[in-house]
Amino acid sequence: MNGERLHQVRVRTPEGVSFAFRIASPVLRAGATAIDIGVVFAVWSALAVLVSLLKLVSADIAGLVATVLYFLLSQGYIIAAEWMWRGQSIGKRVMRLRVVDARGLRLTFAQVVLRNLLRFIDALPVMYLVGGVAALLNARGQRLGDLAADTLVVWEPAEPVPDFAVLQGEKYNSLRTYGPAVARLRHAVSPAIARAAWNALSRREEFEPAARVHLFAELAGHFRHVAAAPAELTEGLSDEQFVRNVVDVLHVSRV
Repeated sequence: MNGERLHQVRVRTPEGVSFAFRIASPVLRAGATAIDIGVVFAVWSALAVLVSLLKLVSADIAGLVATVLYFLLSQGYIIAAEWMWRGQSIGKRVMRLRVVDARGLRLTFAQVVLRNLLRFIDALPVMYLVGGVAALLNARGQRLGDLAADTLVVWEPAEPVPDFAVLQGEKYNSLRTYGPAVARLRHAVSPAIARAAWNALSRREEFEPAARVHLFAELAGHFRHVAAAPAELTEGLSDEQFVRNVVDVLHVSRV
């Protein structure tokens, strides 16, 4: 832990793609947590009515079922949401936050489970005091669960709607003929990298020639690794054209 708090952190993936994340502020994280607690409370209020009926059979059984159900709901909801929605819960979606791997890798299920199970420690003694102090002292705003799982909570500002005019004229896309590659790309490519690729295409004329070649080489290398498509599908394509094809399958739905 060190003194000065960062507002932005730059991550470089193993494939060489570099991009910046904006660290979520404690206020935004607290807002997301409050919303998620409200979601859990609302669902539990409905379940509690059903559990109360078990008291007619046995108060002990009703108490046991209530304890187990509440644990599964409070932990299962946040774990399932962050895993299925790529690091987001309902609260994080509302506040535009996302959990990401601190090394630029794809967030794993083990990371999601670990950071949320340690929430019990971060919540001690009351109102997330331990986690809040840890996040304030850590330059990247990580609570104990984030430090253990090597994750960051980042803020994703509203992005302009992509201008797909950058794809006009490219009617044939060889990637679309190979479904497994498209599925892998759509599942594994994070929203941040997808936006970075679209931004690179939309601003390609602004780059110096050498910088443009280098940028698209790094992006193409990352996407080729993720897609694992047969070589013949990309043979003869420049790195920039391959990135254009990837952006097409990520952002544009075609029958």
